[in-house]
Amino acid sequence: MDIRLGNGFDVHAFGPGDHVTLCGVKVPHDAGLVGHSDADVGMHTVTDAIYGALARGDIGQHFPPSDPQWKGAESHIFLRHACALAREMGFEISNVDCTLICEFPKVGPHAAQMRTVMAEIMELDEDRVSVKATTSERLGFTGRGEGIACIATAALVRP
Repeated sequence: MDIRLGNGFDVHAFGPGDHVTLCGVKVPHDAGLVGHSDADVGMHTVTDAIYGALARGDIGQHFPPSDPQWKGAESHIFLRHACALAREMGFEISNVDCTLICEFPKVGPHAAQMRTVMAEIMELDEDRVSVKATTSERLGFTGRGEGIACIATAALVRP
């Protein structure tokens, strides 16, 4: 049995807007997130964790920000690609764990919906997808309310 773990990390700064998209869910907020695509920091991080477990680079290698076709793209495109690549390589995604790091907006009220959306995109049971949040105790750029960070781990298994 081949068991692989991958880690992902991403950050996006706050900018103009009235919501942030996190793990596929639009969360009302007094700012948006800045990025080349839709800036879904949660989905980007899980995507990178899967690519990492496969030893297939990162999201920027598969979807270069220098390529205008990805400007404003919805991040489910990237996550679906990573999941399809895993399956093509003979792997099943055992589980993913995603931790959003921010002082605001509050993630807790939206976490269940985020799990549902992520599980649907990844074609997994919801009990294999964890989405949670923490603060940085008002330290660093997330603590100052300048943006959102995210870490994720993906476990892949090939029988």
